[in-house]
Amino acid sequence: MLDKFARQLLRELQRDARQTMQQLAERVGLSTTPCWRRIKELEEEGVIRRYTVLVDREKVGLQNCVFAEVALSRHAGDVTAEFEAAVAATPEIVACYATTGKADYLIKVVTSDIKAYDEVLQQRIFRLPGVASVHTSVVLREVKDEVSLPL
Repeated sequence: MLDKFARQLLRELQRDARQTMQQLAERVGLSTTPCWRRIKELEEEGVIRRYTVLVDREKVGLQNCVFAEVALSRHAGDVTAEFEAAVAATPEIVACYATTGKADYLIKVVTSDIKAYDEVLQQRIFRLPGVASVHTSVVLREVKDEVSLPL
């Protein structure tokens, strides 16, 4: 379980991971060495998986965002493993969740436009191992897209 300082550090890093160790330490009420040590522990424990940059997809030409519900033809371990490996290797698929309900997976796909999505759908998604059906929902506008966790 995370203590008060770990939660504060994670909140601060989610807000701005480019802060200096001195700034982080001041904001959470620790000196720099214990602050650094706690961050290293969070990294080693896998709580902090990586540091990254948030890119505005529309400003880099990826205006189209689609959620697709994918149902598999079979649920054998080899089919799901192959499907998940193929999804991981498809750059346009930026998120994938195994789900309950009508679909087996919910995938998030970003492309430049609907024509590019159709190409991804035809050339990649329909060709993924075990795919039986795909139901697509096109995003009209983003209401909320938050990556920070509520700690």
